[in-house]
This record gives sequence, structure tokens and C-alpha cells, in this order.
Amino acid sequence: MYKRILVPSDGSESSRLAFLNALEIAKITGAEIFLIHVTFTPQAYWGNNLAYGVSISEDELLNLGNEIIQETMKNMDIGNVKIISKIVFGSPAPTIIKIAKDSNVDLIIMGSHGHGPFSGAFLGSVSQRVLSKTACPVMVVKDSNSVDEEM
Repeated sequence: MYKRILVPSDGSESSRLAFLNALEIAKITGAEIFLIHVTFTPQAYWGNNLAYGVSISEDELLNLGNEIIQETMKNMDIGNVKIISKIVFGSPAPTIIKIAKDSNVDLIIMGSHGHGPFSGAFLGSVSQRVLSKTACPVMVVKDSNSVDEEM
């Protein structure tokens, strides 16, 4: 049924729940999980000039991405599931869509919304764009806090 499941993580509770769902499906189907964190380049965060005197290096972004991946997997029963994790530079939605296509992913499981500026929205802009632009099925996972926020 499913051989490759893509789980993008931004460190939010929705992302952790998406990963948990992916683990459960992978244990049943024998699928491998591609756990990714997509981050912008330092230039994308601050522009090409550092007018504000703040800089963040690519290494710092990679370290933060690795922390997010580790936090996503923290205290999870991985079992025998093969997990391939990667930090990728790019814009989240187009990067997730490209990775799904290039990696022949059978299923994308992602959180309904994360830590973006519209984190209280019903369906996050990244998940909405991925849903509308991918050929494979997409499972959108909501955490219990997001349900309470909408009521």
C-alpha cells in the first residue's frame, strides 16, 4: 500500500502528531518515512543586506533544523521503521511538493498548521498549498489545541 511517507516538521505539536500517525501507518505497511524540516536560507530571512545588524548563519539554521527533527522524534516508539531525516533549504510548500514528486512519495502526512504568522488559521497556508498541488494523498493532522482554538 504505502512504501514512502513524507512528514514535514516545523517543530509544532501538529507536526509531532503527524509523525506519530506516520509511524503507526509505517509499522502496518512497512513504509519508510522521510522526515524533513524545510528552512529558508539566511538571505531569505533577512534579505541581502543586514540592515538590522542581525545575522543567522547557515550552520545555525542547520543546527536548529536538527533540533526540530530530534524534538519531533523525541519519546516516539520508532520500532523497526526506517526513518530518513533531512534539513532542506527552500520555501516550505514548493520544497515539500518537489521532494514528494522526486522521491516517489505515496503519502504526505503533515500538521494542519504550525508556527507561522497565521498559526491559528483553520488550515495553514503550507498545508493548504501542498494539498492543492500534489498528486499523492495528503493526510492533514490537527492537534487538540487547534480544535479548541476554533471553537
